[in-house]
Parts: sequence; structure tokens; C-alpha cells
Amino acid sequence: MFPEEMYAIVPDALDSATCDRLITGFAHEMDDGGLVQGQTATHIRRSKITWFNEEQEPVVSRRIIDLVADVNRNVFDFMLTDFAEDAQIACYSGDQRGHYDWHSDVGASDVARRRKMTLVIQLSDPDEYEGGALQLNPAGHVFDAPMTRGTAIFFPSFVLHRVAPTTAGLRYSLTQWVHGNPFR
Repeated sequence: MFPEEMYAIVPDALDSATCDRLITGFAHEMDDGGLVQGQTATHIRRSKITWFNEEQEPVVSRRIIDLVADVNRNVFDFMLTDFAEDAQIACYSGDQRGHYDWHSDVGASDVARRRKMTLVIQLSDPDEYEGGALQLNPAGHVFDAPMTRGTAIFFPSFVLHRVAPTTAGLRYSLTQWVHGNPFR
């Protein structure tokens, strides 16, 4: 059942109006993005981030839950238990050469070590920025995720990935981690 490519793509996960609303609603609440251990290192990550929960965005949260259930049932079949972290909206600015270097989402903290599935939804229209590709390297071959607005990509949280430097405009994305007992 596990895909050879180690990712799954869902077009039209969110519509353009919802993407616009998320960008407009949360852009003013952003702080510098840190690393998994809460430290900042601009040579590794340069972005602005904010978080939202189910109470703030019940419709988007319900959509994420439904997408995760469908993709996990049909593609990954992971033992998932919860959403232990709020969803994150990130902004990568071309003026700052916004990026996030190669990393996996599994970390040393109690919550980060339980990350099993990562979901990223492109919120920006690809005509609004240059560079900024989300790239996955699941098995030694780099793959550029689709840049189409509203498209979701799912992958195991241990997969190496990055956001290449954004060279112009603003690239917004939504990331949600899904948790369970650590992989064995």
C-alpha cells in the first residue's frame, strides 16, 4: 500500500478563496520561523510563521482531517493517533531569500518525535513568487512538489525536504503534522 514515490498529491485540497482568506487573515500575525528545537538559524531557515487551531479555522481544520483520513486510508496506512500541533502558515519572502534548507520533520522533542505524516498545502498562486519550490528527496532523487495553488502534498515526516530560496514575491504555505507512536 505504501507508495514507491513516498508521497501523495491531492489537487484542489483548498479553493482559492480559502487560500486568500488564510493569507489575509494570518499574514499580520507572523513571527520569525525557528527550527524544531525552537532555535533560529537563518542560514537554515528564513521565513515568517504563525499557527492556527481548530477553533480559529473549523472549516479548514475539518477539511484537513478529512484529507488526512482519506490519504492515510488509501495510500500510507500509518497508525495515526492525533494532531498534537496546530497548523502552521509560513511565508517565504523573495526580499529575504526565504528558504528552509534540507531537513526532516521528525525531531528530538516529545511532540516532534511523534510526527508521522506531513501535509503541505500551497496557498500562493505560483505567479505571485519565483523560486521557493518545495522539494522532496525521499530516496536520493529530488522531486519538486506541484506549485498549483490549493494543492496538497502528503509525505512521511522522516522524508528529507526543503523550500528552495524564494527569489521574488511571497510564497505562503500551510503545514500540518499528524502524530502517532514513533516509527519502529
